[in-house]
Amino acid sequence: MTAYIILALAAAAAIYVLAGYPCLLALRARWFPRPVKRSEQYRATVSVIIAVRNGARWLARKLDAVLAQDYPHGLMEIIVVSDGSTDTTEAIAAAYADRGVRLVRVPPGGKPAALNAVVPQARGELLLLTDVRQMLEASCLAKLVAVMADPEVGVVSGDLRISAGANEEERSTGLYWRYENWIRGNLARVDSMLGATGPIYLIRRSLYTPIPPDSLLDDVFLPLSVHLKGYRLVLEEGAIAVDEPSDLSIEFRRKVRTQAGIVQLVRTFPGLFSSRNRMRFDFVSLKLGRLLLPYIFAALLACSLALPSPWRWWIAGPQVGFWALAALDPVFPPGSLAKKLTAVPRAVATLILAAVFAVKVLFVSPRKLWIEARPRTTS
Repeated sequence: MTAYIILALAAAAAIYVLAGYPCLLALRARWFPRPVKRSEQYRATVSVIIAVRNGARWLARKLDAVLAQDYPHGLMEIIVVSDGSTDTTEAIAAAYADRGVRLVRVPPGGKPAALNAVVPQARGELLLLTDVRQMLEASCLAKLVAVMADPEVGVVSGDLRISAGANEEERSTGLYWRYENWIRGNLARVDSMLGATGPIYLIRRSLYTPIPPDSLLDDVFLPLSVHLKGYRLVLEEGAIAVDEPSDLSIEFRRKVRTQAGIVQLVRTFPGLFSSRNRMRFDFVSLKLGRLLLPYIFAALLACSLALPSPWRWWIAGPQVGFWALAALDPVFPPGSLAKKLTAVPRAVATLILAAVFAVKVLFVSPRKLWIEARPRTTS
């Protein structure tokens, strides 16, 4: 009887985390939306900050995109903060000095330390924090600033879109990101997201809080600190940035870092579980639920195998099949019919298993979980 109870609870939990909560959130966003008061005429001074380490491959293109923004250049300053770059990043940034780009060099210490060092030097009322790899559409900054006309908004994220993948792995990762973005958009419509879109978000400089140097998720720590001060974290879907797709090996490491960052926040941000957090229910359902997902699946499989025949195989069979498809995916050649069937299970399995490895943050230095941006590879 105990196995049946655990099986039912595990199945319900898995369904709730993967589908039940996102659907409930979508209904709340539709029935109880909280509008944002945008104004296209609103203007403020903006400091565009690009924290980068060894981003020479993308930097010139990124700076050209920032300089091409449809926003008064007299209200903008552009700062490249080099986190101990050893390639030609600093030379490229220096070559843009006559176009108003300021280079700040800091010793290698990670993105949080780089931001903490440069923000006190920024002069803008608003800070646009953006990464080097993602390209910005020309209207991006103006659309983000328009949202800041609402005094209740403390952080506004742009809409990060993944360009078309060259193979099934990259396309599956892009599909997962669209699922993530759907959830983020609904959170913003209800009240607030549970973080920001790291490569592109705007924050009021007066609300900036120094980020712990070992923080793995500056784009969650900083926005949540703003949210706990009573402000909203919203999404502007018209402010578009475009990123390159990545293969699953890179995405797995990125997801491990993300999940490990949530473990950090659970340990160091007790306010997330207090009444100060208006999104407490959502944080537990989404963030903690995903951390627990691998263990929920393990309990589900173990209890299924403990059932008598034929129920054992009826219930355990689909789970075993899912993991088998995921495990077989690397065997099949790109473009094959089999690859089309196995790519999505592998992508989902990879992202679930990342939560298992995330507990490494409890035993190793967080710096070991960081990865640098790397050029896209295709197969």
